[in-house]
Formats: sequence, structure tokens, C-alpha cells
Amino acid sequence: KSHHEDEKDTLQSISALKSAVTVLSKHNGGAALLDMQAALRSTMRTHHDKIGDMLSPHEFKTVTGFLQSPEDYFDAEPTFKQSYAPQSGEIFGILKNMLSTFEADLSQAQKEEMQSQSAFESLKAAKEDEIKEGQEHVEQKQEELANTDESLAQAKEDLEDTRASLSADQSFLANLKEKCQL
Repeated sequence: KSHHEDEKDTLQSISALKSAVTVLSKHNGGAALLDMQAALRSTMRTHHDKIGDMLSPHEFKTVTGFLQSPEDYFDAEPTFKQSYAPQSGEIFGILKNMLSTFEADLSQAQKEEMQSQSAFESLKAAKEDEIKEGQEHVEQKQEELANTDESLAQAKEDLEDTRASLSADQSFLANLKEKCQL
């Protein structure tokens, strides 16, 4: 998953946990309880591994039991599923801990993403500078090559002229020697 997908899932989970904590703190029932139950189930599915690491087996069992029948946690009289301790308070504590863990994880993930983005931007700028320097070096070498090619062409022309002049001088010298011997 990408950082943005993880961030979106975590934000949805935080929202769901905040709603659940609000519903529990007010001991609302009915539609609010059903909405909270659906949101918590979604959070449990989406972040199953994280929640498994976050909660003790007892806490996980308590949350699972709450999701199966949340109304049992608000009954005035304990049912056979409940102990005599007020379980809604335990659920409230577990959900608040989950909420704070999700918020801390989100904050850490956002910080890491910002650091990664900053590192990427720095690396990108450095690589762009290297590319620019490389292009300038290529242009400089192409200019040097053009100047060298021009010098080579001039030197070849000069060599040709010098050979022609040498040939003419040698012919003149040969003619001069011949005339001098006569």
C-alpha cells in the first residue's frame, strides 16, 4: 500500500474510534451504537495485524465480544455473557488506547513521509545539478573537439602546402644543380 492509502485508512479508523469513544462516553444506544459497531468492525478488518499487536488477547476478546453484542455492555443487569464489573468502562479504555495509538502512528507516519519527501527533493536537486554539470561538460568537450578538428584540418592543409613547397624547392634545386654543372 502507498503512504496515502495507509494514511486514508488510518484517518478513517481514527474517525471511527473517536465516534465510538463519543458514543460510549454518552452511553447512547440505537442508531449511534449500530454506526459505531459498523465503523469498529471496519477498523478491526482494515488494521487486523496492527490491532493484534496493539491489544492483549483479553482486550481483543473483549472488543470482539462488544462488536458481537454491544447492547450487553449497557444493560443494567449483567447477563450470562458479562461479569459483574462494568464492561463498558473497559471497552471505553481499550478504544481510547487504540485511538491514541492510531493517532501516534499516523503522526509518526506523516513525519516519516515528510522526511522521505525532503530526502527525495534533496536527492532530486543533487541529481539535476549533476545532469546539468554533465551537459555542460559534454558541450565543453564538443567545443574542444570542434576546435581540434578545425586545427587538424588547418594542419593538414599546411602540411600539404609545405610538401608542395618542398617539392617545388627540390625541383628548383635539382634544376639549379643541373645548370651549375653545365
